[in-house]
Amino acid sequence: MRIVHFGHSCVLVDTGTARLLFDPGTWSTGFEEVTGLDAVLITHHHQDHLDVARLPDLMANNPGARLYAAEELDGATPARPGDVLTVAGASVHVLDAPHQPIHPSVELPVNVGYLVDHGAFYHPGDSLAVPEQQVDVLAAPAAGPWMKLSEGADFINAVRPRIAVPIHEAILARTELFYRVLSTTAPEGTEFVVLPRGESAEL
Repeated sequence: MRIVHFGHSCVLVDTGTARLLFDPGTWSTGFEEVTGLDAVLITHHHQDHLDVARLPDLMANNPGARLYAAEELDGATPARPGDVLTVAGASVHVLDAPHQPIHPSVELPVNVGYLVDHGAFYHPGDSLAVPEQQVDVLAAPAAGPWMKLSEGADFINAVRPRIAVPIHEAILARTELFYRVLSTTAPEGTEFVVLPRGESAEL
């Protein structure tokens, strides 16, 4: 599996049969130039996960790609918890992964998690929902207005992936402290891997 992190929550996963792009949002860079995609998957409709201004260019560059979203979106196929999407030979389970609370007064969008190939990769969006399946590569939120650093560490320990890749980091002015805590508290057998923005990595 090859992965490219375009910053924040935007991740390209190449399974060997399918090229899947998750959460192309406003705080991510360069994703609209990607070609050869089979699907674009949106966990929820916050702007840092869905850039409606750049989405048309992305889809125009990938005319064969299907667009999936947790809520109504022009041109998108709904992705509902319990759905199993088949994309270019890859299976994507749509998980019930509610958005973490921010404040009782803040209305939250529908959020889903995407589990690729029975646990090969998991993108939770703005959720800390732990899937039943064993996860190989976890897109692990590093920070957010909806989580404490200790909750991020607990999430990695609950999932216990082979590799945890930090996402949702663009909200931080400095990432070093957060990455140090998340890496040093990871469970035995989990490697914490920071991906250079925009560069492909074999995981």
